[in-house]
Amino acid sequence: MKSNSRPVYLDPFRIHLPLAGWVSILHRVSGALLFFAFPLGVWALSVSLSDEAGFQRVLDWMAHPLNKLGVLLLVWAFVHHLLAGVRHLALDMHWGVERHQSRQTSMLVMLLAAMITLLAAWSLFA
Repeated sequence: MKSNSRPVYLDPFRIHLPLAGWVSILHRVSGALLFFAFPLGVWALSVSLSDEAGFQRVLDWMAHPLNKLGVLLLVWAFVHHLLAGVRHLALDMHWGVERHQSRQTSMLVMLLAAMITLLAAWSLFA
């Protein structure tokens, strides 16, 4: 009888993924967030461009702190997805495939995404 030594259940919080693994997982999560938020963005754009009252309605909707947090989440998703996508394209061209370069570019993606999101938070909540 053949033994199957594959793990049955992988808990990403119990196993220790390298930073590049987290960047890859978050790239997929951010892409899914952007995909599912796209209809809401199209709707908000449509309402805001319909007339002056629609524009004011979207402005009032955006003034709520929870909606600002949602927009901030989408800003992070966009920035992370963009930066991680560029990193993945570079890896496809065999740039930065060594372990230390992979760690550096992963850290750069995470730090830049966090810094740009903090700048967006500052401008949203200021």
